[in-house]
Amino acid sequence: MELAVSIPSGVEVKVEGGIISVSGPKGKVSKNLNAPDMKVRQEGGKVTFRSADDRKKNIAVVGTWAAHLQNMIKGVTSGWELRMKVVYSHFPIKLSVEGGSVIIGNYLGERGQRKAKIMEGSAVKLDKEGLIITGIDKESVGQTAANIELASRVKGRDRRVFQDGVYVVQGPQPISAEGKK
Repeated sequence: MELAVSIPSGVEVKVEGGIISVSGPKGKVSKNLNAPDMKVRQEGGKVTFRSADDRKKNIAVVGTWAAHLQNMIKGVTSGWELRMKVVYSHFPIKLSVEGGSVIIGNYLGERGQRKAKIMEGSAVKLDKEGLIITGIDKESVGQTAANIELASRVKGRDRRVFQDGVYVVQGPQPISAEGKK
C-alpha cells in the first residue's frame, strides 16, 4: 500500500529518520512517525508513505500518517482553532488565563481554584461565551481542551443533574485567511 501527500508551495517538509518536520508561514511542527514495516520518502513536491505488505493494520497506519501530515500542513499554513463554552446553572464560573494554565474559579461554589495546563504551542483567549484555543499543532490544541474539560469535571455528584463545566462546542477547525472558520 502506498499513499502520497502533495506539499503546497510555501511549505517545507523534512524527513529524517522517522521524524517529519513541517515548516510554513505560521511556524514549525515536528512529529515522530516511526514503525518497523513502514517507509517514508520525500521526492519532489510529494511525501510518500509505503507499507511493506497489505495487511489491514499497515494500511491503517499508512492512512493515519498521511492524515497527520495533512493536519501538520494545515496547521503551519492556516492554524487551528477550537471553541469551548462555559455552562453553569447557579454559581457563575470565573475563568482566567495565568502563565501556562487556565484557572477555573467558583466552580459549583467551591472556594478553591482548579487549574488546567495549556500545552506548548497553544494559546488560550477568553471570549464572552467561553474560550478560544488556537495553535499550529492540532494535537496540542485538542489536548489543551481536554485538560480544561477534565479540570471542570463534576466529581461525587450525578453528571446528569450537575452539568456545570467548560465544554467543547466546536472541534479543531482550520482558521481561514479572514480569521474566521
